[in-house]
Amino acid sequence: MVKLTVRERESIQEAVRRFRKLVERSGIKKEMRRREFFEKPSETKRRARLRAERRTKRNRLLGVV
Repeated sequence: MVKLTVRERESIQEAVRRFRKLVERSGIKKEMRRREFFEKPSETKRRARLRAERRTKRNRLLGVV
């Protein structure tokens, strides 16, 4: 949960800007987008497998062990 206390003499626009940054950094928006539609478990596993394959391919090309 993101909590924001408004500082003394802080305008509403500044507080909203700080709140947006906090929400972005916490990953709430990304999580909401991911949960917007139901995804079958097989699709989740497939996406994870493809992401791992890309990561290993990229590491192999860069020579990272």
